[in-house]
Amino acid sequence: MSGNTGESIITLSSYPRAIAHIDCDAFFASCEQAQQPYLKGRPLVTGKERGIISSASYEAKACGIKRGVRLSEARRICPKLVVVPSDYETYSLYSRRMFEIIKRFTPAVEEFSIDEAFCDITGLRRIYRSSYPAILRMIKDAIHRELNITVSAGLSLTKALAKICSKRDKPDGFTVLPGYLLHEFLRSVPLDAVCGFGPNTVELLSKLGLTSALDYIRRPLAFASRHLGKAGAELWRELRGESVYPVTAGKREKHLSISKTKTFMPPSGQEEIVKAQLMKNVESACIKLRRHKLSAAVLTVYLKRADFSGSALQAKLSRHTSSTLDFSPLAGRLFASLFAEGVSYRATGAVLSDVLPEGHDNRTLFDDPVKIKELRELSRSIDAVNGKHGKHTLHLAASHHAMNGRDHPRNNPSRRKKELLRGETFRRRVNIPLLRF
Repeated sequence: MSGNTGESIITLSSYPRAIAHIDCDAFFASCEQAQQPYLKGRPLVTGKERGIISSASYEAKACGIKRGVRLSEARRICPKLVVVPSDYETYSLYSRRMFEIIKRFTPAVEEFSIDEAFCDITGLRRIYRSSYPAILRMIKDAIHRELNITVSAGLSLTKALAKICSKRDKPDGFTVLPGYLLHEFLRSVPLDAVCGFGPNTVELLSKLGLTSALDYIRRPLAFASRHLGKAGAELWRELRGESVYPVTAGKREKHLSISKTKTFMPPSGQEEIVKAQLMKNVESACIKLRRHKLSAAVLTVYLKRADFSGSALQAKLSRHTSSTLDFSPLAGRLFASLFAEGVSYRATGAVLSDVLPEGHDNRTLFDDPVKIKELRELSRSIDAVNGKHGKHTLHLAASHHAMNGRDHPRNNPSRRKKELLRGETFRRRVNIPLLRF
């Protein structure tokens, strides 16, 4: 700590709370390299089945390859690039194992996304007879030792500060920020490095003369409230070391919306093929609604053209439901309004929103209660059959063209779906990854 900065210390307390953020490095690509160690050190990307990059290893990033780039462009940039199809099932297994490792050290673990977690280690120094940074180092090393992937870890007083720290020195980073160094650290944090400040917010704050996170918290709370509202005021407090957002143990269960998207290759301009892909998205979204015992009233459909531009339309039902047959006619009408002859499409998407718990009854006088009951029972019967014989065994006739992948070099399933253990099927596999040395 420098004593000649001429700026007051924000707080003298090192860790009134010790909050850590653990963030996997290039998670999907790292899982592939962990399963196939001979790929370590090589430029690797996932997303072969989509035609665009889902994740890039740091070796690939060093060549200038980024997520979302077309594979043809990536191969031009790096001829030695290794391209593999995404294996989301295996990535999920690695994710669950990572969370289990963290929970061995502390029960207060918030599964923020598939590859990142917040954890509260306040008060654990007596148990481990170690400092907070040492405890976090134990967690980080355990993940690397047991899963053979690296994570970047940040430790500070709040979730907002911990996340800034974990992003500070990727990959394999380790940054700790005690309270008495806040004023020095935040001086070097640009506004766009603060989670919660989007491009428009950064532009606004820049116009108001701010350049760093320290500039923001040096302004009075009224400044944050006036320009950025409640969220800005809460972030102002978090950046000053006051914990506003608690670590909520468990998964993020609240569903604001449920979306299903699909990129298909090669792109197509045939109406029945593009519509089939969209209807399959709608079916999958409704299946997820029912699995989580939820219902929705708003449907948004999205079509992405071959040039990566896109358009969307949204409509609302008169009541909440989880039945595919309630949403499919609406999806067909929205599709008809969006689809254009002579245009090639590469992806479709369906988003269900205005989500409420199952059983929410907001029927109108004009809704048919007998039909509602029949559709609900039909959905249960379809789920029972598909649960026994595989997802989409029973499906809409309109989605039939999407059920069998067309012959194209990009339509490659992951290795885990091709190399099956005895008794496994494409749809049903035991929850273990397969390693290859």
